[in-house]
Amino acid sequence: MGPKPKGVFFTKGVGKHRERLNSFELALRSANIAEYNLVRVKSIFPPNCKLISVQEGLKFLSPGQIVFTVMSDNATSEPHRLIAASVGVAIPANPAQYGYLSEHHSFGETDSKAGDYAEDMAAMMLATILGVEFDPNVSYDERKEIWRVSDRIVTTRNVTQSAIGDRDGLWSSVVASAVFVDLGEGNNHK
Repeated sequence: MGPKPKGVFFTKGVGKHRERLNSFELALRSANIAEYNLVRVKSIFPPNCKLISVQEGLKFLSPGQIVFTVMSDNATSEPHRLIAASVGVAIPANPAQYGYLSEHHSFGETDSKAGDYAEDMAAMMLATILGVEFDPNVSYDERKEIWRVSDRIVTTRNVTQSAIGDRDGLWSSVVASAVFVDLGEGNNHK
């Protein structure tokens, strides 16, 4: 049986470099997660998982550790091109029920628009398993109000990083990530 995380923190970062890989590495450094072996996982928010701050979460991680994450990333070398990476979450009112995380990356969207979209996708996925009615043709704000009234989805949020492509054509990379940690006894602390 695999690990079941007890905590998750959200982080984001941006990096610029003449090499694409290096710009991605700098974005991971900006997000404070470059020193871990990151494994991307599917978008399930575990039951009874606690949202924690980046600072609290990093205390439970050690350099070189294998760390599970739901991550979105994007990059461009096109001058002045707007890029975004976002992770949205929808957490049910019942903490014993699992929730959803969603990844979204885009071009030409602001932090707000990309973040709302990622949040909306996560909430729609959660709504379908909770039996909450939703109409995909109504606006995000209208759906958000329906979910709020239903009392079955308690929290939606997102972490989003955007950047404008470097004017001189350097690679610009953005990352947004939900990083899972084990809050149990016996963890290695920094």
